[in-house]
Amino acid sequence: MSDIKYMIEKIKKFRDERDWMQFHDPKNMAVSIIIEASELLEHFQWKTKEEVEKYIIENKNEVQEEIADIALYLFELADNLGINLIDAMDKKLTKNIMKYPAEKARGKHTKYDKL
Repeated sequence: MSDIKYMIEKIKKFRDERDWMQFHDPKNMAVSIIIEASELLEHFQWKTKEEVEKYIIENKNEVQEEIADIALYLFELADNLGINLIDAMDKKLTKNIMKYPAEKARGKHTKYDKL
């Protein structure tokens, strides 16, 4: 069993032991992802690049937990919707390769339609 399949099974076991599937509809899962992403963003709010680098060293566990919360909800949402997250990511990356050719996008933050 792959690491991802193992983790999805572990997430579902945790959820099902608590009878929480009733709360894990797509809308609530998407909302939860945004809430957790906002909690991650709080760690960086108002900090300079240098302050962020120092903060990460001193608070890595807290940042790691917020990233994990996002991933837990994301993996479960994808599974609940019958989406293979790895396949979806691979397809999206392939699409982005076409939208952002390296020779045009290298070193730029420009949106694809402005390259």
